[in-house]
Amino acid sequence: MLLRYLTLTRNLKQCSLHINRRYYSVGRSFASFGNTLRRSYIYVPSGNERMLAKSLDVGSDVVIYDLEDSVSPSQEDKANARANLKAFLNEADPSPLTGSQIAVRVNDVSTPYFAEDIREILSNLKVKAVVLPKIHCAEDLDILSDALQQAPLAEVRAVPVEIIPSLESARGLWNLRDIAAWKSKHEPRLGGELRALMFACEDYCADTGIIRTPSRNELLYTRSRIVLAAKAHGLDAIDMVCIQYKDKDYLKGESVEGRQLGFTGKQAIHPSQVPIINSTFVPTSEEILRAAKILKGMKEAHASEKGAIGLEGEMIDAPMLKQAEKIIATAEAAGLVVPVV
Repeated sequence: MLLRYLTLTRNLKQCSLHINRRYYSVGRSFASFGNTLRRSYIYVPSGNERMLAKSLDVGSDVVIYDLEDSVSPSQEDKANARANLKAFLNEADPSPLTGSQIAVRVNDVSTPYFAEDIREILSNLKVKAVVLPKIHCAEDLDILSDALQQAPLAEVRAVPVEIIPSLESARGLWNLRDIAAWKSKHEPRLGGELRALMFACEDYCADTGIIRTPSRNELLYTRSRIVLAAKAHGLDAIDMVCIQYKDKDYLKGESVEGRQLGFTGKQAIHPSQVPIINSTFVPTSEEILRAAKILKGMKEAHASEKGAIGLEGEMIDAPMLKQAEKIIATAEAAGLVVPVV
């Protein structure tokens, strides 16, 4: 009996020491988290020079210059949009985009426009990420990676191009496991690196015959599966576009639901959507206050060699501590106030 007690005590001390170390490392996680929140992803049509100019001031975390769906499928229009974007990226002062990331949605790998999109646009070092639409399998990412590796100035890049596959078909969802686990056969700095999984709802519904309803219940399985695959491989999960861009209440509800499902950000098609998305994909003041109380309470508990505490009628232990750490880290990155408790 004594041996059992001593073993239990030793295990508790080791567990408490491990969690205390994790707690005191939170400060480092704030610093490494940096200013890298990616909550809003707004599409900007590359064929529209006026909208290209306005894109410098939309306040989105990521600005996606679109060469695909927002441009008519004619060869001339595709070429004009590519030329517009190339000139804009070469000439525009990027300083207003400080804090935002420049991404480009290229045409998919099956089109005659894909290779030229990569050569002409992804060679610009201001472009940090590429959205690949209509991805059906991991082999599509191999094609993109090969093209990135061969693009002009690829050797000059200091960091990899971030790759964001857009899941738009039943086949893509069927092959989701392989897509989420994909790694480039090239050095990441040259061939790109997977950063996130993106859900393109309208294309997916068109492909599968799913009928969209205001409740979004018919999309729960698909959205949850994308989040799970992303989190299993350390990727961001980007939720669907809200097509009711004039209905702010609907957007707010859809954004709250997306965050509750585990998405880290959401696509936007209109500048008015950006503030709502940005303010939703961060912790609420209530969540921040609760997290701060948990961190303080658990720190005191560990100092007394206890592994759990009671807080407002709830039992708080290691999993809740981990959640609290993430909430505080996100709040700090977003510049939100973390109260002293």
